[in-house]
Amino acid sequence: MRLLAERLGHPERSFPVIHIAGTNGKGSVAAMVESILRRSGHRTGLFTSPHLVRQGERIQVDREILHEESIVEYTRELKPVADAMARVNPDDHPSFFEFMTAMAFLHFAREKVDVGVIEVGLGGRLDASNVVRPDVTAITSIGLDHCDILGDTIEKVSREKAGIIKQGVPVVLGPVSDDAEAVIRSACRERGSSLVTVEERFGLKVENYPETNLEGDYQRINAGTATLICEELEPSIPVSRDAIISGLESVVWPGRWQRLEVDGRTVILDAAHNVDAAAWMARNLARHVAETGRKPIVVVGCLGEERAAALLAVVAEHARDIYLVVPHQPRASGFGVLEGLVPDSFAGRCHRTTVGELFPAPGTCTIGRPGDSVVVTGSIYLLGEVLEKIEYAEPLNQGMLQDF
Repeated sequence: MRLLAERLGHPERSFPVIHIAGTNGKGSVAAMVESILRRSGHRTGLFTSPHLVRQGERIQVDREILHEESIVEYTRELKPVADAMARVNPDDHPSFFEFMTAMAFLHFAREKVDVGVIEVGLGGRLDASNVVRPDVTAITSIGLDHCDILGDTIEKVSREKAGIIKQGVPVVLGPVSDDAEAVIRSACRERGSSLVTVEERFGLKVENYPETNLEGDYQRINAGTATLICEELEPSIPVSRDAIISGLESVVWPGRWQRLEVDGRTVILDAAHNVDAAAWMARNLARHVAETGRKPIVVVGCLGEERAAALLAVVAEHARDIYLVVPHQPRASGFGVLEGLVPDSFAGRCHRTTVGELFPAPGTCTIGRPGDSVVVTGSIYLLGEVLEKIEYAEPLNQGMLQDF
């Protein structure tokens, strides 16, 4: 990626950057920071991954997604550069994610954004986005995920996340374990970077954290992280207190306890793609049951047996019925695996189904009755498939354009 950025003239250096990593919450925090900055009158670039329905969701300027025609144009521009790199060394040919990262940098530079909010794709140290020279770095959380790549201990994963910390650049840290914090603090000392943590600022009680329109206690914690990031930008990028409040109250971030009314049902989409996210899902489901007085129907599809085991244990406690779905991704857990992970104590019914059977057309849901709640959770790719069915009469078929 460094070679590709160099060949392109380093477009990522033409605007200030906020670089955000984390096992969970980095996308939500990026969306919050972008919302706050836009409320402050700044022209924003937002780079996140993966996308839900349309590939251009990854690259947005003032929350306008990059349209397919522009993606094709940028690809035509980038392909000769990539081919030239490969002729010198075939191993240097950029990956799909590196193409998208370079595309974001070019687009933000040409659109003359005031600031770019850049989410790490995976890990940090070796991520394609780590060519940036940020004004502020943030790590939202650290847990065990992608252990085959990032390592099988919290310390190993923390060192990978700490790889985005740059010399003298301030760091904002979300809630992490003592072992993870020790690694991050050590990296900050080595690189002369100041460190501020949300727990130092807001404490341990969720009610002390800023409010946001995104539901769930964890989103208030994310709001605290976003607030500290924006405060660290001062004075070079001014952000008012009113903009922080209004920005946090108007965040748009699909797939995070997102409520939709479909065919008389309340359909809730909430990604929970690892063990830590499953723990937060337990709190959301318990709160929902307490608020409605009824257990929801839950649709589950996961990538990986460990993730599925943690999530299904939680879902079985709170669901009336469970519908198992296999997302259209190579790493998706099959029906046999999912069924084997449903606890024997689950008293409801468990069904095999497909997204097409559940949501056959826009505005149509075939499970439950009007007034019921249907929670769709697990892989973010599953949520994308559901959103596409709900929102589009004709398939876009962009779900396979992902980072494998």
